[in-house]
Amino acid sequence: MTSTVTAGIDGSPESLAAAHWAADEAGLRRLPLKLLNVWEWVPVGPEPVMGEETQQHWAERVPRDAAQQLRRSHPDLEVIVEQLSGQPWEVLPQAARDAEMLVLGSRGLSGFGGFLVGSVGHAVVARAELPVVLVRSPAGADGESAEDMATGYRPVVLGLDANAPDDMLIEFAFAEAFRRDTTLRAVHGWQLPAYYSYGLVYAGSPGSTLGESESAALTQALQPWRQKYPAVEVVEKSMSGRAVNHLLDEARGASLLVVGRRIRRSSLGGRIGSVTHAVLHHSTAPVAVIPHP
Repeated sequence: MTSTVTAGIDGSPESLAAAHWAADEAGLRRLPLKLLNVWEWVPVGPEPVMGEETQQHWAERVPRDAAQQLRRSHPDLEVIVEQLSGQPWEVLPQAARDAEMLVLGSRGLSGFGGFLVGSVGHAVVARAELPVVLVRSPAGADGESAEDMATGYRPVVLGLDANAPDDMLIEFAFAEAFRRDTTLRAVHGWQLPAYYSYGLVYAGSPGSTLGESESAALTQALQPWRQKYPAVEVVEKSMSGRAVNHLLDEARGASLLVVGRRIRRSSLGGRIGSVTHAVLHHSTAPVAVIPHP
C-alpha cells in the first residue's frame, strides 16, 4: 500500500489551510494526498433542523469540494478522498496510522500570535503514533506564502533535549530541512542548577562550565545526522533558560517547528509534555509533533 500525507478536513478555514500545507508537503515527498473527513451526526435540540441523512450529505461535500480546489492548485498531485464516521479524536489517529504524517488545522488566538488547539486536535496529538502537524489558518499567521516558497523556504527549527536525544525526532527535522533545501536550527534549552542561586560555586563564572558541557552534548547528538545529511546547513543554539521561550523565539519566521512527545500509554490516555503543549498553543509557525519512545 502506498503511503500518503493525510489531512483531516472539516470544511473550516483552518482545515482548508492544513489541506493546502499538506498538499505542498505531499509534493515535496512525492506522495499522494489523502483528505480525511470524519463525520459525526450531532442532533441539535429535540427536533434537529437537519436530519442525519441531510447532515451526512453536506458532510460528504466537504472533502470532495476541497479535493477539487487542490487538484486545480496542484495539478500533478494525486488527491484521495475518504470519509468515515465516528468520533474524530478517536477515528483520525487510527485512520491515518499508515500515513507518513497527519496534518490538522488550528485557528490563531485573537490578540497575539499562536494556536488555539481544540479538544479534538489536543486528543489526536496525545494519541497518535505518527507525526502530527498543526497548521494555522492564514488570517494573522506568520506562515509562508506562495511567493516565499518560490524564493526559498524559511528555516526548520528543531527543539531537542541534547541529554536525551531521540533519533526519530532528529531525523524528521533533518529530512524536512533537506526537502526544503533550507537551514536547520537545533535549539537546546538548559537550566542552571538550583545551587547557583545560593552562590555555591567555587571557580569560574556561574554556568560557564555547564554551558560548555551542554553545547558539547548538542554537537554530539547532531553529529551522526550532519554526516547523513551533509547538504543541510545546521545552526546549533544551546542556551540557558526555559526551552519553550527559546523555541517560540526561533519559530518566528520559521518554516516548521519540530518537537517531540514521549509515548506513554496509560488508562488515562496519552500525554503531551509541557514544552510541546506550550509551543502548540503559542507558536506562529506550523508545529510537527513527533511521538517517540
